[in-house]
Amino acid sequence: MTQAPARPTMIWAALIVVYIVWGSTYLAIRVVVEADIPPFLGMGLRFLAAGLLMLGYLWLRHGRERLRVSPRELRGAAVMGLLLLVLGNAMVAVAEQTVPSGLAALVVGAISLWFVLLQVAGGQRPPALTWIGILVGLAGVAVICLPRGGIEGVEAWGIGILLFGTISWAFGSYFSPRLGLPRNALVASAYEMLTGGVLLLIVSAATGEFADLHVASVPAKGWLALVYLIVLGSLLAYTAYGYLLAHAPLSLIGTYAYVNPVVAVILGWAILAEPVTSIVLAGGALVVGGVVLVVNGERTPTTGPRAEPAPDRAPDEAVV
Repeated sequence: MTQAPARPTMIWAALIVVYIVWGSTYLAIRVVVEADIPPFLGMGLRFLAAGLLMLGYLWLRHGRERLRVSPRELRGAAVMGLLLLVLGNAMVAVAEQTVPSGLAALVVGAISLWFVLLQVAGGQRPPALTWIGILVGLAGVAVICLPRGGIEGVEAWGIGILLFGTISWAFGSYFSPRLGLPRNALVASAYEMLTGGVLLLIVSAATGEFADLHVASVPAKGWLALVYLIVLGSLLAYTAYGYLLAHAPLSLIGTYAYVNPVVAVILGWAILAEPVTSIVLAGGALVVGGVVLVVNGERTPTTGPRAEPAPDRAPDEAVV
């Protein structure tokens, strides 16, 4: 029985969800940390809850058998949870204690550049357009990071942590095909979120964050932002992304990589009154332009060994 073709309206609806929801997660993370929810604890609760909800959904919809994974698959999911969520996404939350959400999104938007550089290290020879995009994008990262966006109060350690987090995410994405992850993307994501959430709560307890949380003093907007990250950022957007992977061309799906940072900058400016300096605009334009060139360059044939694609890896959730 052949699968009915997806309607264009459904594809665009899913794409808009990915554009807006993943672009808005930077704003939601900023609201969470500004509400005095410690970053490791907040992100640990986010991913633990999202992982449990995803597993429950898969169990109800497909039965218990769908959730069975081998020890190797579970180890692979745990490694991905460590690299993508603990050393990747949680670092965004830590950094956003000092870095505005829009600026953070622009730095994170450079993930595609790091990923291609890892492919080059693995023996791939990308086309000239990809190299131009890498150079343009890295120039944009330098323009943003060296003067810290020209925004008063942004600490250098925050920018450094963001760069570390993006490199960790790219590293995990690059090696994910070698880890023997569960074949179903949603099952893999559920176990990654579950293990990542548990690891983050362990880190939170070890760093004394539990004692720093005063539940009564957290404003309602902080809890609402956390619920938003769980339900929309980690569940709805993942479902929409999975639908796109099954029904839309990768060239169209890849556009989220340069739309999300733009959405994040606009939302941060409009809702939190974050400053948008000339440095942010110039560096952001270079980063987004570089990612556009890389995405388009990677559609052309290349020579040399190439890593297998990992379609269930989603850099904006990613690190967000």
